[in-house]
Amino acid sequence: MVTQIFINLPINSTKKSNPFFEQLGYKFNPLFSNEVATCLVINEHASVMLLEHVHFKKFTKKEIANAHQTTEVLLAITKNTKKEVDDFVIKALSLGAIEARETQDEGFMYSRAISDLDGHIWEIGWMDMEAFLKLQNNQQL
Repeated sequence: MVTQIFINLPINSTKKSNPFFEQLGYKFNPLFSNEVATCLVINEHASVMLLEHVHFKKFTKKEIANAHQTTEVLLAITKNTKKEVDDFVIKALSLGAIEARETQDEGFMYSRAISDLDGHIWEIGWMDMEAFLKLQNNQQL
């Protein structure tokens, strides 16, 4: 059996969050979605459950962090090229996201970060794995 991951994020409104992520090219799994919770499919093994606060609160006794004021998690996803990273971030910014930090370009690795409509930080990155492995091998010498 393949291990799957379902990351749960508190959101204010599925009516606002769903169109944001749909316009970024994501699909939702209707099997795990309703009016207060939607299952954002990252790939066949990873999904993000976007849960309105009232529903999220059913799973924890703790207070829900305000992601506009605190950082509770950094979500990192990869793209195939630097251009795909830039295109994704530009599209997200046009939909109301906020750039979370400056672009980082290490040559073998390139990343940008956005805060979504609820303040969650998504790091969008590309890596040349071959160059990374060469760098690692050289540092071990």
